[in-house]
Amino acid sequence: MANRQEGLIHLYVGDGKGKTTAAMGLAVRAKGAGKRVLVAQFLKGQPTSELGPLKSLGIDVIRTEEMKKFVFQMDEEELAAARQNCRAVLGRVREAVEGGEYDLFVLDEVVDAVNVKLVDSKELLSILSGRAKDAEVVMTGRNPGEDLVEAADYLTMMTALKHPYQRGIQSRKGIEF
Repeated sequence: MANRQEGLIHLYVGDGKGKTTAAMGLAVRAKGAGKRVLVAQFLKGQPTSELGPLKSLGIDVIRTEEMKKFVFQMDEEELAAARQNCRAVLGRVREAVEGGEYDLFVLDEVVDAVNVKLVDSKELLSILSGRAKDAEVVMTGRNPGEDLVEAADYLTMMTALKHPYQRGIQSRKGIEF
C-alpha cells in the first residue's frame, strides 16, 4: 500500500469529553513534526488553559470574541453579533487556506457553529476544498450534518457514558477548560 501524502479531514464529535483535547493533542503532535498549525476556535471566546502552551509552541490561534451567553439564550441582536464574529473567524480561515501557509487546520467547535447557523456548512466545505493537497483538517463539535460526515475521512465519536457533571462537579481549570 502506498504512503498517502494527501491531507485528510478529521471529525471529532459527540456529547462526551475529549473532542477539543484530542484536537489540541494532534495540533501539538503536528507542530512537533515541524508542521505549520492554525487553531481556529468558534464559540470559545473565554480564556482556556490550552492557549498559552499552544502559542508558546508557535501554534497560531484565532478565536471568536467572548460570548457571555449560550446561543440559545441570545436575542436577535446578540445572535447577529455572534454570527458576524464567527464569520470573521471563518474569513481568517479562508485567508489562511488560500495563502497555503498551514499544514494543519484545527476548527474547534465549528460543527456547533454550523448547527446554530452561525457558519454555513456549504461555505465551510467550499473553503476547505481549496486547501493545499497535503493540508490536514480537524473539526470538532456535536451532531455533524450529513455533508460534514460525508466530507470526513476520520469520524471519531466521543460518548459520555459517565461524567462528573452528573454528580454536580463543575468544570475544572486545566481539565475541562
